[in-house]
Amino acid sequence: MKNYLPYIIITLIATALVLMVATGNYRKNRQLDNRITLRKADKIPYGTYVAYKNLPYLFPKANIHADKHEPGYWDSLSSYEGDQAVIVITGRFGADEFEMKRLINFAEKGNDVFISAIELSSDAERMFGCEARTTYTPSYFTGNDYAVNDTLELRLKSATSQRFAAYQYPGRYLSGYFYSTDTSTTDILGTDASGRPNFIHLQAGAGNFYVHLVPLAFSNYFLLHKQNISYYETAFSYLNPAVKKIAWDEYYLNKKYNDNEGEKKKGWFRVLMNLQNEEGKKPFKAAFWLAILLLLIYVLMEMRRKQRYIPVMTKPKNDSMDFVKTIGRLYYDKGDHGNLCRKMSGYFLEYVRNKYKLPTSQLNDELIKQLHYKSGLEEAEVRKIITFIRYAEDAPSVSPAELAEFHKLLESFYKKA
Repeated sequence: MKNYLPYIIITLIATALVLMVATGNYRKNRQLDNRITLRKADKIPYGTYVAYKNLPYLFPKANIHADKHEPGYWDSLSSYEGDQAVIVITGRFGADEFEMKRLINFAEKGNDVFISAIELSSDAERMFGCEARTTYTPSYFTGNDYAVNDTLELRLKSATSQRFAAYQYPGRYLSGYFYSTDTSTTDILGTDASGRPNFIHLQAGAGNFYVHLVPLAFSNYFLLHKQNISYYETAFSYLNPAVKKIAWDEYYLNKKYNDNEGEKKKGWFRVLMNLQNEEGKKPFKAAFWLAILLLLIYVLMEMRRKQRYIPVMTKPKNDSMDFVKTIGRLYYDKGDHGNLCRKMSGYFLEYVRNKYKLPTSQLNDELIKQLHYKSGLEEAEVRKIITFIRYAEDAPSVSPAELAEFHKLLESFYKKA
């Protein structure tokens, strides 16, 4: 064992050195995730996880929800109520005229709209009465483009003292500024290091618009750098403190744009599905899904196996009686009334034997009485039939009147017995 001890020690030392080198290379090769997503769920430097999670501390009495719907069609907000706020933090605020009118209508009801984006659409600039420019235009979401100056410095006016405080961080330098604004309707709340406005306030009816051109100021990296969290607190302190509902809207982070027009095409079906009434509800959407549900229930009910229709069962015909009547008509036409009477007598006696189980070899009073009891007919009627049968067996001929009378007696018996 002693002979192997030096080799074991050398092996352990070599293994430790290899692990140290590998760990050093791994740490050396690790790079900062520079993707700019501005999404509330991202904890990377340029996500907005910190900003979203701290909203309950700034607005403890407000219900805060995330949303991805276009303006006016939020799930958590109503276009007919006040004391609400919507927050939009995105790379490009590409609202078209239709969406801007929705936002203005929402603000006029006594609500606040907070927008932070590097770029504004032409419709947004026209309706805000301003012109925005960017200091640097990268492909924000690739994370591969860097500005020459990697330090972002901002100035923000306090909502109480009206004094400007400076904030900076050594991260991505992506920002915009307002080249021109309508000074009669615009309040400047923040500037960049050069004094150019990048945060303004506009009033709309009973509500407000806050337009901010440096969305990276709400990124995790910026807010967690030194005391920059106070920038976040001051910026959102301009919102109505009595706000009851807040929607963090990521619609413009997901919006698809037409390469030529820069606007999303809206289909008629989407517009109908999002129509709201005065109570903020969507009746067409509810009616549509109700119709789908009823159709599904109908299909499921019709899929059950149906019971086969039961055919109407008619009373069986007495084919034997029809046969006898046919044969009777044949003999009657020939004028052989005696032979016809004997045929009818034979059928009658066969009927008595099968139905009443009576012997008919002796046509006497005993047969008449038993047939009377079993059939329920008057004894006189039964006696007339038996008497005529005995008569017809020996008579050389039978007249048509006698044949007719015998036929009536038999028909009466068949009906009553």
